Amino acid sequence: MSDQVVIFEELEAAGGSRIGVARLNAPRAMNALSLEMIHLLKAKLDQWAADDTIDAVWLEGEGDKALCAGGDIVALYRDMTEPRSDSRAVSEGDRFFTDEYELDYQIHTYPKPFIVWGNGVVMGGGIGLMSGGSHRVVTEHSRVAMPEVSIGLYPDVGAGWFLNKMPGRIGLFLGLTGARMNGADALFTGLADRFIRHDMREEVKQALQQSGFAGLEGGAHAAVSKVLRRFEEGSREAMPQAVVREHFDVIQALTDGDSLVDVVDNLSQYAGEDPWLIKAVKTVAAASPASLTLTWQHYHDTLHDSLSQVFDKELQISKRCLKMGEFAEGVRALLIDKDLKPRWHFPTLKSVDPEWIDRFFIEP
Repeated sequence: MSDQVVIFEELEAAGGSRIGVARLNAPRAMNALSLEMIHLLKAKLDQWAADDTIDAVWLEGEGDKALCAGGDIVALYRDMTEPRSDSRAVSEGDRFFTDEYELDYQIHTYPKPFIVWGNGVVMGGGIGLMSGGSHRVVTEHSRVAMPEVSIGLYPDVGAGWFLNKMPGRIGLFLGLTGARMNGADALFTGLADRFIRHDMREEVKQALQQSGFAGLEGGAHAAVSKVLRRFEEGSREAMPQAVVREHFDVIQALTDGDSLVDVVDNLSQYAGEDPWLIKAVKTVAAASPASLTLTWQHYHDTLHDSLSQVFDKELQISKRCLKMGEFAEGVRALLIDKDLKPRWHFPTLKSVDPEWIDRFFIEP
């Protein structure tokens, strides 16, 4: 197996065209996104965008367990907690969030078909990679979530943009609870475009190679859609039941509140027996109250923002998260010491200091 953190290939296709393939190659870490991966991807995507023989790009994860489980949180923790020799230098965390959001925006605005094979775990930064693709594929193994409130962070990577575009208040619910979605849920919420069985992946690639990218009205995008549509039709029996769609009315009721305290009270009073909702409620109860507050405010502040405005706001908030201590404590409790006993800055929602929260949203 290659020791390259991203493997790049160029597949020959009909008519002299080619398909650029990028494969995240850190399967033992669930293909967690590192700064090196980000730099390699940005450079290669720029190169492929300028190459007239590349008609489409395909992104996937090595192995069968994950496209990408998020960012390299342990590296960010080290950057937040270890002494730095040069206090004037830009921190690795600042570089990570800046370059990650630039990569995500690059994918959103890519000039060629960008196919993302979202098999397995797609969480946090993995959603940042997938959400911008022009053709986003999920499978029967897809597990999609934004669980940042559990580690003292908040849903980022453009979440202020895509959570606000979901039906009803589903985006708010998913941001506050970190609830996991399956492939059918990703379709319903607008995070994916196609459902195809994972064992068809190589067949899909071969069909794209055999397809002519310039012959159809609509060009390369239409050619990709035609291939994916055919494989989706043969995958319908494998599609799971959409849990989010099934619980839509309950989610609407639980999130019907004029304040974050109202909504969290609604969730805490849920008396049903549905295991998916029970787990979501437990996540909120254990989450950082400061993170819940950031999530609530960012969700509402970005309701009418453009994608670029959302990324600008998230970059500011995320840089503050690196310095305010809550993120570092959440990572310590979950991934470093693994005691699962975070000492949050504020023990309850009602104790959260509004002036402390304002520091995330006011430009320094």
